[in-house]
Amino acid sequence: MNPVPLSLLPDSASVQADGSLAIGGCDLSELAAQYGTPLFVYDEAHLRARCAETVAAFGPGRAYYATKAFLCTAMARLAYEEGMHLDVASGGEMYVALRAGVPANAVALHGNNKTVAELRMAITEGVRHIVVDSFDELDRLDALHAEGLPAPKVLARITPGVHAHTHEFIATGQDDSKFGFNLGNGDAHRAVDRMRRSPSVQLDGVHCHIGSNVFEASNFAKAAEVMAGFAIPLDLPELVLGGGLGVPYVEGEEAPSITQWGNVLLDACQALGVRSNVSVEPGRSIVAGAAVTLYTVGTVKHIPGVRTYVSVDGGMSDNPRPVLYGSGYEAFLPRAVTAPRPARARLVGKHCESGDVLIFDAGLPDGVAVGDLLATPVTGAYGHSMASNYNKLTRPPVVFVGNGAARLVVRRETFEDLVQCDVG
Repeated sequence: MNPVPLSLLPDSASVQADGSLAIGGCDLSELAAQYGTPLFVYDEAHLRARCAETVAAFGPGRAYYATKAFLCTAMARLAYEEGMHLDVASGGEMYVALRAGVPANAVALHGNNKTVAELRMAITEGVRHIVVDSFDELDRLDALHAEGLPAPKVLARITPGVHAHTHEFIATGQDDSKFGFNLGNGDAHRAVDRMRRSPSVQLDGVHCHIGSNVFEASNFAKAAEVMAGFAIPLDLPELVLGGGLGVPYVEGEEAPSITQWGNVLLDACQALGVRSNVSVEPGRSIVAGAAVTLYTVGTVKHIPGVRTYVSVDGGMSDNPRPVLYGSGYEAFLPRAVTAPRPARARLVGKHCESGDVLIFDAGLPDGVAVGDLLATPVTGAYGHSMASNYNKLTRPPVVFVGNGAARLVVRRETFEDLVQCDVG
């Protein structure tokens, strides 16, 4: 029955005199009319504020933006302008960051299965760190060094055996993980010993990441405790404790702020006697709450005694998280943001899948009709970055808004874009 919680909306969201919503001083219905739907709308001030909060919490050079959450050249440039370094997980992400003007020395390369080409690119460009994930990767680095490439600075990714309270698909710190060198079975010690003796790499520190969308600060404190026990005897310059801080997506959810998360981690490290520089890699907590996605309702189908389906012009191609993880979202009508939402419906997309669901049991205002503009908040992370062309839908544009102006930072794909790579 409740209206959408205003706390789930971007920082600059405001309810206008007629009950409609504006973000960054821009009316959402006017944005939809100008750019079409689906449309990602990001509050630029919100993005900058979260970047600045992270840098303030951890210090300059100690905050890496996890670009997998949302990346385009404008976002890479914004994060760097606000004092963050960038964490990339592929050659493609590295290319976008560098193309945005981010210096290679402000970029760290991740990945559990980096190719020789990606490693060569990272070394040649001069990235700040390569986060080494396996013994096979060390073999590849040995081969590149034998070709005459310089020895890069590296971090050893450690799997600390910490189980984060999150979905199994986005938990990464447990023993059963494709990521990192296992601490419990001795691989972590063997890897560090090899890296210290190897002329192919310069070991600069250790790294861990326990999972994504983690709400319990105690999980992070436990990871810090385990990693401190491993890192302190090594006496290396860097200790990276990853990201994964969760954000509220639906009414009633709560998560620590970036500042609170920083206090937990840094207090724990200080109490444990960590002398290394402590860095982090937040992504979701920077961008998720900064955006809403706008859709147009195309079909309303009432099935008496079963349910109502409300179909919009996007779906799993612009937000696969509900299908992948059962993630929850809220929905509202931007023309009446404070309206009660007594009606229940399944909010679905236009793809040829019964599983193409955005919200399994959405609360909506009465009278939602064909042609209505509908919005889902907290879609700034893993929507654009995981978007696909399933059913050959064109991927939505992205606009940044602020001070009453909107700027297009990613244009909408066209049908012609869909065949640009076809050669037959």
